[in-house]
Formats: sequence, C-alpha cells, structure tokens
Amino acid sequence: MQLHLPEAYDLSDYEALARERVPAASWAYLAAAAGDGLTNAANRAAYDRLRLLPRVLSDLSKATTRINLMGFALEHPILLAPVAYHRLFHPDGELATAQGAAIAQAPLVVSTQASTSLEEVRAASRGQLWFQLYIQPDWGFTVNLLRRAEAAGYSAVVLTVDAPVSLRTQERRAGFSLPPGVEAVNLAGLKPRPLHSGGIGSSPLFGTALPHTPLWGDVARLRSLTRLPILLKGVLAPDDASRALAEGVDGIIVSNHGGRVLDSLPASIEALPRIVETLEGRIPVLVDGGIRRGTDILKAMALGANAVMIGRPYIHALAVAGAAGVAHAMHVLRAELEVAMALTGRPTLDTVNRSILFDPPAPPAP
Repeated sequence: MQLHLPEAYDLSDYEALARERVPAASWAYLAAAAGDGLTNAANRAAYDRLRLLPRVLSDLSKATTRINLMGFALEHPILLAPVAYHRLFHPDGELATAQGAAIAQAPLVVSTQASTSLEEVRAASRGQLWFQLYIQPDWGFTVNLLRRAEAAGYSAVVLTVDAPVSLRTQERRAGFSLPPGVEAVNLAGLKPRPLHSGGIGSSPLFGTALPHTPLWGDVARLRSLTRLPILLKGVLAPDDASRALAEGVDGIIVSNHGGRVLDSLPASIEALPRIVETLEGRIPVLVDGGIRRGTDILKAMALGANAVMIGRPYIHALAVAGAAGVAHAMHVLRAELEVAMALTGRPTLDTVNRSILFDPPAPPAP
C-alpha cells in the first residue's frame, strides 16, 4: 500500500518529528520515566551491548517472518503494546492506531485507559485486537470490561500487573493533566479511587491505594471467567512466572513498563532469559522495552522471546502521520528484521537461537 509520509526512515526519525509536534506536557507524559530514568536507559543500553554473528551463503528462498502465537497465525512477531490516551497525540486517537496496525498486519493491544471506547476501536479496524486489562477496585466493573471485550470480538486479554502505583517526576514538573475531551472512556461510571489527603508526617501511600491493588487470587478468578487467552504483563521475576503458569495464564510478557513505574529494575531483555528458562517452553514469552530496531527483535528472539511489543515508537509515528505513520513505522521495523534475518542466515524465526549472538550472555544459573 502506498502512503503519503514525511521523511521518516527509521523510528528515531519519527521520535524527532513527533517531539516537534506534540505539546510539551503530553510529551512529558509519554517520555516520562520513574526516578532517575535508569531503567528506561537500561532498556536501550542492554540491546546495544548484544552483537550479532553474520552467516553467509544461506538458502533464503523460503524466508518468512511468519509465526504462530497461541494459535494465532501472524505475519511477523511485532505487536503494539498498550498505551493510554492516544488522542493526546492525534485527533483520531486509537481509531488511527488500529487502522495503521491493521494495514501492517500487527496485533494491537488496546488499553483499558484508551481515549476511545473498545467497541469503537473494534468497529474501526479489521485487524487483530487484544484488550489490556487493569483489575479495578470494583470487581463487577472489571468483569463488565472483560465481557465488553469478549462481545466486541477481542482475541486475548493482556492483564497488566506491574503498575498498581507509580511516581513520575517529569510529568509533575510539566504540570501534566488530561486536556478537555481526552479521558479514559472505558472507565466511565467507575467510582474514583480514594486519594490520600494526609500531609507530611503521615503515610504517603500505605493504607490508601495499596489495599485496592490486585492479588494472585484475582488472576485465578479472572482465569475462571473467560476462555480468551490471558497474558500476564509486567513479569520480571522467575518465581512470578512460575506462579502465573500455575494460575493458568496462557502467556507472559516480560516488561518493566518502559521504565515508568520503578527505577533500578533490570532491562527487560536482561530478565528475559531467566523467565524463558523457568517456563521451559510451556507457554509463550513476549518482551517489550527498548526495542527500536529490527536487530533488537532478532536479539530478543535469540534469547527466547516468541514475539515482541513496541510502545512509545508507534505513538511517535501516530503523532507524526496518524494511521499511515503507524503502518509505516511497523513496516520499517519488519524490513529491518528481514534484513537482519537474511544477513545472519536465518530464513525463519524458529531457526533463531543464541548461536546468532557473537558473544551471548551466559545461560541462567540452574
């Protein structure tokens, strides 16, 4: 499909162009990281440390990026991670994102905090959609969100569990607040969570927000309520991956939430091998955080990922060129992945393993 696009040749171009277009407060919301941004920076640096080993004279006559993920036949292993409030970055918001994702044949995970209703997003796109769920303090409201996603034809549930609380100074310095007309429309009617009103000398958090955070029992409860595949997003500890498997989840997404919730966490790609080793192939493992190149995708799959997710980069493309930008950014990533596969002699993604890395990290300790 031919698209009219600005001069953007890779994801870094889209980021630079987006920064010129997005209001400063909205940019602060998108770019913000927890603490000093150590985890956010580590996500990128960890990929840069990995090197690929080229192989020559390989037969690429039947090369393909196709994969099978939980029974879904996908043209490539790149998914769009859940990001809230797309209308902060483009007037058409999630509608444009969904249309662009469909053009690029990339599954889109629609956020609970989308600025467009999950039903409207589904109606705007023929592409594959998954629904990202935050368990709400009102369990009945949570179940209603699940039923709405099922009724609208979403294919899977991504349960995010790593962000019950967060503190991002960059947003606060910028004075970020949602502008008129942008809100989490899927949460309309939900009773607001009580906010702590105490001053200095009282607990800033404990005893207020934390009693409302989800527990392992809620994962089991959710599992009992739907036949849709459930993926747990935000897992870095092998013990949590084991527990998730025991609770019946269908997939794990290794993620540190883009470095947005707690600083000093490991890069997602650093945590990935231990999760893969723990699960021993019993359920798929995806990873997000720091992916900016097709070579990054290949590195993630070399360390055991079944697929990857990107977040901020497609929002940059959305801000620059709407649906066309999203489609083009995904196409660029796929092209880079195919080049990397060709030059490392891997015609299919199931042939990618640690041997593709020049100096692979040591396998996890038993």
